[in-house]
Amino acid sequence: MTDTKPETIRYTADVALVTDDGRIALVERRWDPFEGDHALPGGHVDEKETSRMAASRELFEEAGVQVPPADLVQLGVFDEPGRDPRGRYVTVLYLARVPDGTVLTAGDDARTATWWPLTSLPPLAFDHAEILEAVADQIA
Repeated sequence: MTDTKPETIRYTADVALVTDDGRIALVERRWDPFEGDHALPGGHVDEKETSRMAASRELFEEAGVQVPPADLVQLGVFDEPGRDPRGRYVTVLYLARVPDGTVLTAGDDARTATWWPLTSLPPLAFDHAEILEAVADQIA
């Protein structure tokens, strides 16, 4: 028998918010880690919240877009060790589609919220580039 120490695992939810014309919403991070880098809108799941509820809340807080939790489609769970320099994080990724022309408004932990062509993304924080690559066929 080996002695193991329980690992602290943090639970998060992220959103791939896309338009019909092939753009995705990214936020510029206001804080470390990866301050100034772009990332998918998302964050920690709060007590008594499902990941779907957290995704909806975080999307509104960071990008100013309100999507009801029921309208979010789960795309996957990402839990690769080392994906976040702060420790072990497990995230659930959701998809939301919005009409072209939807306005983004940065708030909360975001400096900016901007639409980017899916075919021409900036360098992304955390493992968000790998996440988007893994679900590219589902969001295109």
